[in-house]
Amino acid sequence: MAEEKPKEGVKTENNDHINLKVFKIKRHTPLSKLMKAYCERQGLFRFDGQPINEIDTPAQLEMEDEDPIDEFQQQTGGVY
Repeated sequence: MAEEKPKEGVKTENNDHINLKVFKIKRHTPLSKLMKAYCERQGLFRFDGQPINEIDTPAQLEMEDEDPIDEFQQQTGGVY
């Protein structure tokens, strides 16, 4: 009997799950467009705990020299 693979968003027996994000772009579209779309959806970049928008400037965020920008990866899952 063949082993069945889990489907998108469906929990497996060991409580793992798959979370897929699919982005479609044209073959001649710069990958920067895909990367920007991914970052916007994931909210990866933050300054002082707040998400950074693409149109924000250091002046608007009141950044000073050597201020760090935090980068986070989205995490899924948790305690039941």
